[in-house]
Amino acid sequence: MSKIIESVPGIVSYSTVREVKGPLIVIEKTRGVAYNEIGEVIGPDGEPRMVQVVEVGSDYAVAQVLTGTLGLPAKGSTVKFYGRTLRMPVTEDLLGRVLDGKGQPRDGLPLPPAEEYLDINGEPLNPYAREYPEEPIETGVSVIDGLNTMVRGQKLPIFSGTGLPHNMLAAQVARQATVRGHEEEFAIIFAAMGLKSEEALFFLNEFRRTGALRRLVMVLNLASDPIAERILTPRTALTIAEYLAWYRDYHVLVILTDMTNYAEALRELSSSKGELPGRRGYPGYMYTDFATIYERTGRAKGKKGSITQFPILTMPHDDITHPIPDLTGYITEGQLVLSRTLWGKGIYPPFDVIMSLSRLMKDAVGEGKTRDDHKYVANQLIAAYSRSLDVRNLALLVGETNLSWRERRYLRFAEQFERRFINQGYYERRTFEQTLDIAWDVISVLPEDELTNVPPDISKRYYRRSIFESIKDVGA
Repeated sequence: MSKIIESVPGIVSYSTVREVKGPLIVIEKTRGVAYNEIGEVIGPDGEPRMVQVVEVGSDYAVAQVLTGTLGLPAKGSTVKFYGRTLRMPVTEDLLGRVLDGKGQPRDGLPLPPAEEYLDINGEPLNPYAREYPEEPIETGVSVIDGLNTMVRGQKLPIFSGTGLPHNMLAAQVARQATVRGHEEEFAIIFAAMGLKSEEALFFLNEFRRTGALRRLVMVLNLASDPIAERILTPRTALTIAEYLAWYRDYHVLVILTDMTNYAEALRELSSSKGELPGRRGYPGYMYTDFATIYERTGRAKGKKGSITQFPILTMPHDDITHPIPDLTGYITEGQLVLSRTLWGKGIYPPFDVIMSLSRLMKDAVGEGKTRDDHKYVANQLIAAYSRSLDVRNLALLVGETNLSWRERRYLRFAEQFERRFINQGYYERRTFEQTLDIAWDVISVLPEDELTNVPPDISKRYYRRSIFESIKDVGA
């Protein structure tokens, strides 16, 4: 029978800690302890540390210590379980605040009075209660808005690589993104996992200097913080998002960076528990774990608000088949891929247009939402750019002077498309209309009869014949 120090309704204490293993403690002779239950461990120094149960057996439990196990011995430690899961105090006054992964202040100010206490693991949204996402979010970035429009309630990840400007892009979207409509409330939840100190300072300085922090909640987990806190960070952010969306009618954009750091923490925790590894050493349940994060997104019937996710992950060795991007692609509704080649050419943001897509875009653009020509322009740009890349390869073999005049037009289109449409200043914000106008300037480099994806009535209204006629092709 377990050695119980104290037994009162809802609280049971044990002094049977068998071992401390990395971020975990193993408690023997437990009874009635549940998965995800929270409590605290008190060592000989009398300092309480929050714990969360991550594994249970018939007579034992394994708990992760959310503040780390440094200096915590097995002998002389006491564990109390509270008989409930972790609940977070939430309020609209969290906007403008910087928190840690557990939801505690990181900005030196006290927490505001709570309006609700919500389970940090979220409440599953009944599939029948979901509404299909059909309204756009304007990020101010042309490649996203023009070709891969983000939709309220969508999960649209960025697949990046080491050394590519995903942090800059995350900060730019957090600063610029908005929804149209004077009566629409919009907020950003920025969850950063495993950041180095200089990265954290970059985001903090950027948000404070530009005033973006006023409509933003930053949940910041540093690389030096315990990995157990890193596991909590996205759940803390999404709990705040759910309160703002379902209780306060906000349209909330949740930016999660970097999910690769989250997955590494998940692998380390799994290894500490002695679990059999799956692909590349990651736990076999990583897909399910990702789903518990990504699926806390969407629109609900009878609710005005929405939750949209913009997760960012770095692909190890730029490998898009790596388990992290691979599993993410199965759960999310599209992907935005950054290109090392374009970044090397000095183009920002360096999106790989051919590899990127937004599966929900088709229902969120058009007349009354963006502009009547939007989906036709997007299809034409992608089709023309794809052909341009083929022409570039041909030019390397036979030389540009041996190309036909139409093929040379495609080369000029590709250059204009990369330099004028994809390329954009870090502090440059473009509306949907500005993005589409630039798109027509670029498309008009091509002959009008090449616009096979655009209806004649649309082409007649927007095609810039003056641009086409002003370009002189040598030898045409």
